[in-house]
Amino acid sequence: MIAGIGVDLCSIARMEKAVKGDHFVRRIFRPKEIAYANAKGNNRARAASFAAAFAAREAFAKASGISMYHLTLSSRICLEREEGQPPHLVVPPELDDGFTWGYKRAWVSLSHDGDYAVAVVVIEATAGP
Repeated sequence: MIAGIGVDLCSIARMEKAVKGDHFVRRIFRPKEIAYANAKGNNRARAASFAAAFAAREAFAKASGISMYHLTLSSRICLEREEGQPPHLVVPPELDDGFTWGYKRAWVSLSHDGDYAVAVVVIEATAGP
């Protein structure tokens, strides 16, 4: 059953300016996200990766009803991308243990074109405890 849907659009140019300083990057993104973006090489591709990850957080916040403040500054979620696998969100148990126990799943779709990155998150609720 679908428990929530969220979508967000993020400007890559705006993110490119924001990630010039390391403070914003370390405050918002997890080490795996930083490593993935840094591996992209040039500044534009790096910013596009960060923009997609940020949009995924915003979309998750909208789908789950959890405030963006709580997602970014306390119990942070992480967008993981592994070779040959679709991107997925790792939700810490202190944020929502339904994801840890497998009662919920977040489906993520990312795209970027031109100056924008977009993310769609669908939260699926499965049979609970």
